[in-house]
Amino acid sequence: INRTPPKTQAALLEAMQEYHVTAGGNEFQLEQPFFVLATQNPIEQEGTYPLPEAQLDRFMFKIVIDYPTETEETDIVSATTGAEIPELETALSGHAIVALHNIVRRVPAADNVVQYAVKIARATRPKEEDAPDFIQQWVRWGAGPRAGQYLILGAKARAILRGRYNASCEDVKSVAPSVLRHRVLTNFHAEAEGVDSDTVIQRLLDTVKEPAARL
Repeated sequence: INRTPPKTQAALLEAMQEYHVTAGGNEFQLEQPFFVLATQNPIEQEGTYPLPEAQLDRFMFKIVIDYPTETEETDIVSATTGAEIPELETALSGHAIVALHNIVRRVPAADNVVQYAVKIARATRPKEEDAPDFIQQWVRWGAGPRAGQYLILGAKARAILRGRYNASCEDVKSVAPSVLRHRVLTNFHAEAEGVDSDTVIQRLLDTVKEPAARL
């Protein structure tokens, strides 16, 4: 995604934000479900364009994919060098995906779970009075309100995938690195000390206490 020029990025942001695109003076609505998956090479930066914070904030997760295991790599090589041509089958229809989205939103999250998500998001902001010292030292810009929304939505989805019918603080903590790593921007002090956003987030999760549940 960081190889697309600013004009293309602006069009993508419009689609992600407004669910429509404008071309030749005409506006085209995007049918649901509409979501964007993008890749970014973390090593090669030559010929790339910086991504605006507003666009990064539109992505729910930033997932870091490491090298595959030896078994996985063996399977990849075997599957991609043989003569067999795989036949693709539809896994889910668009209507089914929309229905699953609605089911996730219906999963309850107790007040203390929502408070925990909000506390984590607010604690990433260096200008907050009660922000931890290391946030003020290492963070240039923290997460906005959308981070709290995605922490809860991610927690609800995780709960369902694990066969539970309500989201917990542990669910919030589990999805926090993926939700926050592209929203917590470190400063030059952190870079000089070799501190990245993942390090900041993990320390934050160790610092922010879970609110007590109401009985």
